[in-house]
Amino acid sequence: MNVVLAIGRRILSVIVTLLGVSVIIFVVLRLLPGNAVSASMGVSEGLLTHAQVAALDRYYGVGQPAVQQYFSWLHAILTGNLGVSLSLQKTVSYLVGLDLPVTIELAFFAMVLGIVIGVGFGMWSALHPGKWQDNVGQAVSVVGLAIPSFILGTVLVVYMSSKFHYFPSSSSFVGFFTNPWLNFQQIIFPAFVLSLGIAAAILRTTRGAVLEVSGLNFARTALGKGVSRRAFIWRHLFLNSLTAVVTMSGIQLGYLLGGTVIIEQIFILPGMGNLLITAIHNQDYPLVQSVTLIFAAGFVIVNMFVDLLYSLIDPRTRNR
Repeated sequence: MNVVLAIGRRILSVIVTLLGVSVIIFVVLRLLPGNAVSASMGVSEGLLTHAQVAALDRYYGVGQPAVQQYFSWLHAILTGNLGVSLSLQKTVSYLVGLDLPVTIELAFFAMVLGIVIGVGFGMWSALHPGKWQDNVGQAVSVVGLAIPSFILGTVLVVYMSSKFHYFPSSSSFVGFFTNPWLNFQQIIFPAFVLSLGIAAAILRTTRGAVLEVSGLNFARTALGKGVSRRAFIWRHLFLNSLTAVVTMSGIQLGYLLGGTVIIEQIFILPGMGNLLITAIHNQDYPLVQSVTLIFAAGFVIVNMFVDLLYSLIDPRTRNR
């Protein structure tokens, strides 16, 4: 029963948060100069008569009061209608369906690499405190936190293109099921760039949690009873540090969705980030609204599942 109540509370908090985000997105876009008519017509708007402008205002709903526009947009979203792109003249649902899998794949590979690097170096550092292994792990975390992903991505593209003739735009992006090997080549470098920042945060969290657990009484008792080193490391140290690692991984996954925006531009990936940048350049308000809301929904939903996973790992948090 407590688990059901916890899930209910988290779902309610997600709904309230997304409603707040939708209001912010709507208001911010309305504060920008221009509107849907000027965005769709460009300089040609000056050639229209007042009657034609009024007709376009009615078509795009621009002439309605702001509150009515917001609730019309909200009702459309709840019924699955994300609108029509002004610049591409296609439904937003169709465009999202094309680009969302690319972003999900990029985030998945980046998260897997980040967890592997972060947990691996974090455990290595924690098991050798104050030694050269610890110094290497600390250096990896400092580099990952200090170098912005867009700088690292740009340097990597320049280096790979000059030394190995690797050009991200040399061939169109292909899906994993179409050509797995080519898809892996296209996704691995941007995923690696994104993973370093994630790995640095997870590394520090893992190291700190393992060192803390290793100093507790039960850990010393386990060593005194002659538990094997492998069992002590994974069963006693790692499993009891897992809550902190999961929490940090969830936080990083939420921020990762936003980080894909710049990396997709650098590596010419046709994902949601690239779609959002294109929509902003074209002042495509329906597309910007919907894509931004999808990013926000992904962030909030990921954090909700992390909270639920945290509750499963540590039952003491279920009543919070």
